[in-house]
Amino acid sequence: MKILFVGDIVGKPGRRALRELMPVVVGRHEIDLTIVNCENAAGGFGITREVVDELLENNVQVLTTGNHVWDKKESEGFIDDYAHLLRPANYPPGVPGRGYTIVADGSGNKVGVINLMGRIFMRPIDCPFRTAEAVVEKIRAVAKVIIVDIHAEATSEKQAVGWFLDGKVSAVIGTHTHVQTSDNRVLTKGTAYITDAGMTGPLNSVIGVQKEKVLGSFLTGMAARFDVAKRDVHLQGVILDVDEETGRSRTIERVDMKLGDRRQTSGDLS
Repeated sequence: MKILFVGDIVGKPGRRALRELMPVVVGRHEIDLTIVNCENAAGGFGITREVVDELLENNVQVLTTGNHVWDKKESEGFIDDYAHLLRPANYPPGVPGRGYTIVADGSGNKVGVINLMGRIFMRPIDCPFRTAEAVVEKIRAVAKVIIVDIHAEATSEKQAVGWFLDGKVSAVIGTHTHVQTSDNRVLTKGTAYITDAGMTGPLNSVIGVQKEKVLGSFLTGMAARFDVAKRDVHLQGVILDVDEETGRSRTIERVDMKLGDRRQTSGDLS
């Protein structure tokens, strides 16, 4: 089974890259299932119903999020309407939405997807490790293939989640920092891992934001309006090759494709 995980969509440029480039990747690599982190898809911060509908119309099966999921207040009112739109599973009880889902690919193979959020340098919520352990037990009764999005700031916390879940899930994929890392590998017990899948949006920026605004804020210490940049737009993510019989990953390869250039620009794929 081939699964495409697309790194954080940033604003309209990221949505355009997804719309135009994802069909190329899906066709070229015979992708069976697509998962996309969308928490920055609406103007760079949060999600709206219109944006969620747009992404789902682009052949996306599951949408994950993170700490910006509630930036647009309206998301609290519609998130329960979408079975495959996730918020971090380790939010406390009573929070709207769901933290995991189970979908099927075109061949009927069931895949569990879990959304987690880290706690280091982020808002303190419930333990991602204990939450993951409990959710994995529920999913394993139904699906052998399980993909985890760990949305976290600290590399150490993401790696720790990867090792904690090694052999229990098919992949642990880091999001949130918007910079694609080169540590993609299959861990010793068969779990694919990467610290950050990257960003789908403008790379001529500071993590998707106009660099002039960010530089001004750093230099003066003054707050600034952070607007999404527009230039050098890429689609980044990873492709997983998973044995659907065992749930173990065979490979994890990076994707980095520039809008306007249908060739692979970096990463492992050619």
